[in-house]
Amino acid sequence: MKKFITGNHAVAEAVRLCRPDVVAAYPITPQTPIYEQLADWDSAGELGGTMVKVESEHSAMATCLSASLTGVRTFTATSSQGLALMHEMLHFAAGSRTAVVMAVVNRSLAAPWAFWSDQTDSLSQRDTGWLQLYCEDNQEALDTTIQAFKIAEELMLPVMVMLEANFISHFMEPTEVPEPDQVDEWLLPVNIPRRFDLSNPGFMNGVVSAKQYRDFRRLASDAMEHALTVVERVDKEYESTFGRSYGLVETVDCADAELVLVTTATITSTARVALASLRSKGIKVGLCKLRLFRPFPVKALRDVLDNAPRVAVIERNISIGREGIFCSEIKSALINSPGRPKIQGYLAGIGGTDVNTQLIEWVVQDAITREVFVDQPIWVDDAVLEGEAQ
Repeated sequence: MKKFITGNHAVAEAVRLCRPDVVAAYPITPQTPIYEQLADWDSAGELGGTMVKVESEHSAMATCLSASLTGVRTFTATSSQGLALMHEMLHFAAGSRTAVVMAVVNRSLAAPWAFWSDQTDSLSQRDTGWLQLYCEDNQEALDTTIQAFKIAEELMLPVMVMLEANFISHFMEPTEVPEPDQVDEWLLPVNIPRRFDLSNPGFMNGVVSAKQYRDFRRLASDAMEHALTVVERVDKEYESTFGRSYGLVETVDCADAELVLVTTATITSTARVALASLRSKGIKVGLCKLRLFRPFPVKALRDVLDNAPRVAVIERNISIGREGIFCSEIKSALINSPGRPKIQGYLAGIGGTDVNTQLIEWVVQDAITREVFVDQPIWVDDAVLEGEAQ
C-alpha cells in the first residue's frame, strides 16, 4: 500500500508493523511526531504491546534496555539533546547486549539552540557500541527500521536508524508501506534470551575484573565485525520479499570515475542530480553513498574507492578541532590500502543549511582540479558560488 506520509510517520508505520512489545520514548523536536503517532495508535488499541510514558530520554533508554533483557521487542526514538541525555544508558544497552531499536532524527546540538539537520548528535555516540544506519529518504527510513529489528535480535546488539531533521522527518513523500502479513512472515516473533525473570530473580552487570572487562569488550567487537555480514544478508533477504535493498554502500558510475564523491543521507539525493549534470558535461565523477557507519564497512569502501585517484567527502557534521567525521573514518579505512587515493573533506549543510546542486558541482570541480589536498576541511556555503570559498 502506498501512502503519502512524512519520514517520521514512515518510521512509526514500520514500528507498528514490527509489533513491538514495549515502546518507551520522550517527545523532542523534531522526533515528536513518531512518539505522537505511536501514542495515538496505543490509545486506539491499535499498537499492541505496552507504551511506557517516561519523564526523560534517560528513562526511556533505561526502560527499553531493561525490557529487552526480559526477552521482548523494544523501540524508542529521540533527537539531539535527548540523545545526548541518553549517552550513559547507550553504553549500558550495548554492553548488556540488548536488541533495542532506536530512530534518531538528526538535529543540531546546543549551543546555540537550533532545530535543523546536523548529524553530529548521532555521530557523537559512535563509540557506544550501537550499529548506525543512515537513511536517504522516507522509504529507506521505513525499510531500514524493519530491517533493524531483525539485525538487532540476531546480533544481540542495539541499532540506531538515522533520518535527518526536516529533510526527512517532516517532508512528505509517497512511501510503500508493506502489508502486515508480509512483515509478520519476514520478521518472525522475537526470540532473544530472557535474562530478567520475576520467577527467578537475578542480577545484571556486576563488577568484573580487568581481564573479564577486556574479554567482554573483545566479544562485543567480534559481534560488531560479524554485523557486517548480517546487515548485508538481512538487506538481501528484505529485497527478496519487498523488492528494495540498500547495501552497506551504494555506488553510481564509479567504474571509470576520475573523482568519487562520498555522501550520506539526504545530500545523496541532491548529489544524484548533480552527478547526472556533470556526466552530461563530460566530467567523469562517481557517487558513493555510505549507509552503514557502525560497524564501518572498510572492505566495501576500499572496493569502491581504492581505484579512484581522487575522493571528495561532503558531509553535514564536524568533529570540532578536526574535520568531518565521515572523512576521518574514510581516511583511516584507506590508509593501508594499495591505491591510497587523495582525499579531501568538505563541510556543507552544517546546521541544516541548504546543499543544492550548484554547491555540489562546485565541490566536484574544486576536488577534480585541486593541486594540493589539505588536511583541514573546506567549508562550503553560498559564498563559493561567488568565488569566495575559504
